[in-house]
Amino acid sequence: MGVEERESAKERARAAAVTGERSRVRLDMPRAPRRSLLPEYDPEAFGRLSEKIARFLGTGRFIVWMTVLIIVWVTWNVSAPAPLRFDEYPFIFLTLALSLQASYAAPLILLAQNRQDDRDRVSREQDRKQNERSIADTEYLTREIAALRLGLGEVATRDWIRSELQDLIKELEERRDEDGEYEERTSARRHRE
Repeated sequence: MGVEERESAKERARAAAVTGERSRVRLDMPRAPRRSLLPEYDPEAFGRLSEKIARFLGTGRFIVWMTVLIIVWVTWNVSAPAPLRFDEYPFIFLTLALSLQASYAAPLILLAQNRQDDRDRVSREQDRKQNERSIADTEYLTREIAALRLGLGEVATRDWIRSELQDLIKELEERRDEDGEYEERTSARRHRE
C-alpha cells in the first residue's frame, strides 16, 4: 500500500468512528497481506535443499571427508604445540561440532524422507488409477470379444455357405433325376395308352 492509500484508509476509519458506522469487511476481496516479523521462505526450495544435503550425507564421499576431518582434528590437537591447540583432550569442541552436525542432519534427513514419501504416495495413487483404467479397458475388450464371438456364431462363414450350396446342388440333382424318371414314366404311360 502506498502512503496515499494508507492515509485515505485512516481517514475512512476516522469518519466511520465519528459517524458510528462499522467498517464493512468485503468478503469478495482478498485481505491485504499482513506484515510478519518472521522471515519468509519458499518451502519447496527448502525441501529441495534438504534433499540435496540428505543425499550428500548418505554418500561414501561424506563419510570419507568426515573421517579425514576427525583424524586431522585429533592429530592436530594431540601433536601440535600447546599454544596452537584449540581443542585439548577430551575434545569437547569436536564432540560439540559432531552433535551439532547430527542435530541438523537428522531433521533434514527426515524432511527429505517425508518429501520422498509424499512423491511415492502420489506415484502409487497414479499407478492405482492407471491400473483401474487398464482393468476397465480389459473388461470392456473382453465383453466386446465375447459379443463378437456370439455374433460370429450366427454369421455365415465361407465353409458353411459352401457346404450348404453343395447340399442344395445335390438336392437339385436328386430332384432332377427324380423329375427325369417321372417324365420317363409319364411318357412311357402315354405311349402305352
